[in-house]
Amino acid sequence: MSTPAYSELTLNGLWKNNPAIVQLLGLCPLLAVTGNVVNALGLAAATTLVLACSNTAVSVIRNVVSDAVRLPVFVMIIASAVTCTELLMQAFAFELYQILGIFLPLITTNCVILGRADAFASKHAVAPALYDGLIMGLGFGVVLVLLGALRELLGTGALFADMQLLFGPAAASWKLVLIDDYQPFLLAVLPPGAFIFTGLMIAGKNLVDGHIKRRQDALKARPVKGAKRVRVTGTIS
Repeated sequence: MSTPAYSELTLNGLWKNNPAIVQLLGLCPLLAVTGNVVNALGLAAATTLVLACSNTAVSVIRNVVSDAVRLPVFVMIIASAVTCTELLMQAFAFELYQILGIFLPLITTNCVILGRADAFASKHAVAPALYDGLIMGLGFGVVLVLLGALRELLGTGALFADMQLLFGPAAASWKLVLIDDYQPFLLAVLPPGAFIFTGLMIAGKNLVDGHIKRRQDALKARPVKGAKRVRVTGTIS
């Protein structure tokens, strides 16, 4: 199977085939932990690490594992990567690990990770598989962080609260209070707010895609500069 160009992988992961707002995979953690930026960033980093590690491992063994046991082996690889990620977070960001709770081990069942392992990593070499895992994780993470920022800003009037949970005590001063005396908008930080803002992000992407398509269609329909129409009459034998 021919390997896609890295530019194509980048465009697919970040925009055209984004796991969160195009494939609509991994919505459970996407909606549950994006009440603020630090939670979203923690889960995004964990998911990206698992994607990169699992894609790499699956690509390495792609010619060894038979089709009969392919999926169980992939799940075991993903579960091992998730366990290592949990141990790292327990060691370096224990409070954030406790906040994320069940959603860290649930990365094992995230359809984004198993889907990329089966659809891409098992059919391509190590380098493209690793890059695909990184860029798909980045695309998923960007949506997580944007959603977390929107909900935190509208819900509390501030950004980057509690960043010390991920980056240590030095990050305690990173909090930005953008609106003084802000009346909290409770809906933004509750689960209904997650659904509303996710829907708005999907709608925004669809609007941008529609605008790009209309411009491309208009360019195709535009006559080529310098071209002339020639009328031919008579009979050609």
